[in-house]
Amino acid sequence: MASKYVVIAFHAAILLSHAAINSLPITWLSFFGQFAAAWNMLGVFVLMIAVPTVATERASAKFVFTHFNTENNAGIHSNFYIFVLGLLMSQYTLTGYDASAHMTEETKNADRNGPIGIISAIGISIIVGWGYILGITFAVKDIPYLLNPENDAGGYAIAEVFYLAFKSRYGSGIGGIICLGIVAVAIYFCGMSSVTSNSRMAYAFSRDGAMPLSSVWHKVNKHEVPINAVWLSALISLCMALPSLGSLVAFQAMVSIATIGLYVAYALPILFRVTLARKHFVPGPFNLGRCGVAVGWAAVLWVATITVLFSLPVSYPVTKDTLNYTPVAVGGLFLLVLSSWLLSARHWFKGPITNLDG
Repeated sequence: MASKYVVIAFHAAILLSHAAINSLPITWLSFFGQFAAAWNMLGVFVLMIAVPTVATERASAKFVFTHFNTENNAGIHSNFYIFVLGLLMSQYTLTGYDASAHMTEETKNADRNGPIGIISAIGISIIVGWGYILGITFAVKDIPYLLNPENDAGGYAIAEVFYLAFKSRYGSGIGGIICLGIVAVAIYFCGMSSVTSNSRMAYAFSRDGAMPLSSVWHKVNKHEVPINAVWLSALISLCMALPSLGSLVAFQAMVSIATIGLYVAYALPILFRVTLARKHFVPGPFNLGRCGVAVGWAAVLWVATITVLFSLPVSYPVTKDTLNYTPVAVGGLFLLVLSSWLLSARHWFKGPITNLDG
């Protein structure tokens, strides 16, 4: 097991490479993005076919579709509660599609291709992700063992599934390690895209004067890349990981806001669209027509539901180490943002600044 300092060092090195790639001209960044998309698609198809095919023992369809792991160390034995908590992973997976919106200023025919990119990302993620989950779960039979810290992968379930599948047939788990490498590369590109998306948000916010030192962060270089915002995003990502050196609980409390924070950010403009702006909102060339308001309300209500669900404890008994800090983190951030608006920003922020005439 690597020490926490080695983990931070790897984290810093990966962020450095992400920032370097995002500093390249848009044509290169587009190439890496397309390569990442191809890698994800092909990698998932390889895994969803190879792992269950190689495994010498496979789970039944009844086990895959109806079994709940009530034999766990989390103290949760209710099938419904397990189902509710399981939604978190699917919701976390279906995030990041807003990257298409953040990249619209660098996209041709953005008013159509932007929303098409978002819908395509959702559709592909659902179909391919479902196939991947099925492929993996058909190779699973003993869930408690996969989660056991004493197994070959130290309790990392997916790694143990890959390892056991190949070891059971070939006597060696090297193939499983290669499969894990496919996942690792996909996650690396996910991090690269996250820096891309975050830097474009920082650029847009600073262009509108909504960030400290805005004049610094909205500058672009000769390749039209917001270079300062790119390196700011990487630096903040590194700083956010540093609390883990002192307290893992503090770090987990900070990052617990991730999924809910993203969905609340998605839901707020939708809420304003179906309420305050319902009568004077001007749809773009790609829209949902009469279904738009109904879909909007469904989205807002769903986000409200998962916000409550994901604030529930994920382990019992509840202690300071197992407490779900999501309500604290979300509530604290909400109070911080609201206070900032009431005390300062409402007096000087004039809204988004357009860079188009007419």
